[in-house]
Amino acid sequence: MAKHVAVLMGGFSSERPVSLSSGKACADAIEAIGHRVTRLDVGRDVAQRLAEIAPDVAFNALHGPFGEDGTIQGILEYLRLPYTHSGVLASALAMHKERAKIVAKAAGVPVAEAKVLHRLDAAPAHVMTPPYVIKPVAEGSSFGVLIVREDRSKPPQELYSSDWPYGDTVMVERYVAGRELTCAVMGDVALDVCEIVPEGHAFYDYDSKYAPGGSRHVVPADIPKKVARRVQEHSLAAHKAMGCRGVSRSDFRYDDRFGEGGELIWLEVNTQPGMTPTSLVPDIARAAGHSFEDLIGWMVEDASCAR
Repeated sequence: MAKHVAVLMGGFSSERPVSLSSGKACADAIEAIGHRVTRLDVGRDVAQRLAEIAPDVAFNALHGPFGEDGTIQGILEYLRLPYTHSGVLASALAMHKERAKIVAKAAGVPVAEAKVLHRLDAAPAHVMTPPYVIKPVAEGSSFGVLIVREDRSKPPQELYSSDWPYGDTVMVERYVAGRELTCAVMGDVALDVCEIVPEGHAFYDYDSKYAPGGSRHVVPADIPKKVARRVQEHSLAAHKAMGCRGVSRSDFRYDDRFGEGGELIWLEVNTQPGMTPTSLVPDIARAAGHSFEDLIGWMVEDASCAR
């Protein structure tokens, strides 16, 4: 049966451009499968706008703070409007890298050693032996990520900047060398593992993710089957431990320099994975036999409020 679907996009986080691209692709797909669509560029009046529009379902294509940290999810719960992706608690938990790491580790998922502190305390001298990575504790799309190599005599001085836009709390995490792997979970099924090969970039940064030709997606990843199974098992374990629903995507580093067993480290779970033309989940789903329209249609049908 055809539904009226409000596609929430844009918003006011640093990931607004990505969200607009995801939202357009999803809205087009939802229309193509026969649903009525209202495209809503989200502002502070989103609750009022949704009450006026009165859709049957909200398709959440927002990214970053407000869109995937439990905030918009709380508004949708208050309105009793079924919505896609994870709920309030899972969204808030997964968005906070430190808390997500604690939960994942408790579920048996391998994580890297890390410290959380104020950015000004991470700036004067190394708080961990290089190489390490500095990440904002609650940002996405690799915004604010700094890699500190072995040859750096001191941490990046950008941390002192008065216009640093990513919050004062950062995570300093041991750098894990190796290959970028990711795995999508759809409902309670872990799909194929994908290897991300950045083109001309040192790591999978913003341009690698969203610029055309920024990276290649190899699905299924050319890795030993037993490693692929471990990635799938850990992805599903993280999805369940956080209480995610719908579609999520877990990211890993796999260091196979000293043998195919290698070191496999979970980095994070994304409860609002990108749905742009260059995004990972559509490629992973396609390899499993799900067209983009099938994937988006499944997500619309899966939408719910807390039970």
